[in-house]
Amino acid sequence: MRELVEELFSGEEAWIVGGAVRDQALGRPVVDLDVALREPQRAARAYAKRSGGAPFPLSERHGAWRVALDGGRTVDFTPLPGSIREDLATRDFGINAIAERVGGDETVDPYDGRGDLAAGRIRAVADTVFQDDPLRLLRAVRLEDELGFGMTRETEELVRRDAPLVAAPAGERVVAELWKLSPQGYRRLDELGLLEPLGGRLDERLDRWDSAAYRLVAAFGERGDDGDREIRPGTALRPEKRVNELPHGRHLRRRDVAMARHADGQRGAHDPIGLRGQGAFPIARQMSGRCSARARHRHIT
Repeated sequence: MRELVEELFSGEEAWIVGGAVRDQALGRPVVDLDVALREPQRAARAYAKRSGGAPFPLSERHGAWRVALDGGRTVDFTPLPGSIREDLATRDFGINAIAERVGGDETVDPYDGRGDLAAGRIRAVADTVFQDDPLRLLRAVRLEDELGFGMTRETEELVRRDAPLVAAPAGERVVAELWKLSPQGYRRLDELGLLEPLGGRLDERLDRWDSAAYRLVAAFGERGDDGDREIRPGTALRPEKRVNELPHGRHLRRRDVAMARHADGQRGAHDPIGLRGQGAFPIARQMSGRCSARARHRHIT
């Protein structure tokens, strides 16, 4: 992916930014590339033409475009209206605020992101990062969980301060972060005060089956046909913010429901945690349609 970016855009001001720089520095596979440059639409179409990928607008509001490639890989082209330093100032954490010049050796790292990578730190670049985009509250925990890093004390204080905002993002964005969490990640959400505002609660069955879908149903429960919450871990979400009306519906399996039902034999083998009807497994419903629409664009997650 990066080689073609270098070939096509080395003659203009273009920068590889964000998670791709982070993951390469950590020796992790790079499956998503983020390129900041002046004309994202033109760049996306040029890249798609050469790569055989599918280009489409990622954000009409911000002017970002995505090229979906095979194997679930993506290349995002985002606008660079000002300087690269101004762009990095809008990012979330120091480890995601590093830029490398396309076609050159220049690296811009105004927040010592490489130092944070070496130290295993997650540090907010500004006091307002979570207010600017509350999804970053979940992303901070997900990055801790995924990378084995830890938040700085100041960043953790900001998370606790802004925890009431965690239910504000669109449901599909929320579940995309929750989907990647281990049981320890859910415990960290609870510790930081992020789980309860989403309508979830720690449940002893989190560790009993290694499945993202299983963990979601254990923590957030199931919605019945009448729209009400059916199981008890957690409290009901506001209808417009239900975490159980979220993406990845295609990936939810009946065995996850069955395992959740039978995880605690003392509550009754027929329905130990109150799930009713395999077809009503919650997180699948609304999002199955959205996942189908996304699949038409690429097969992206």
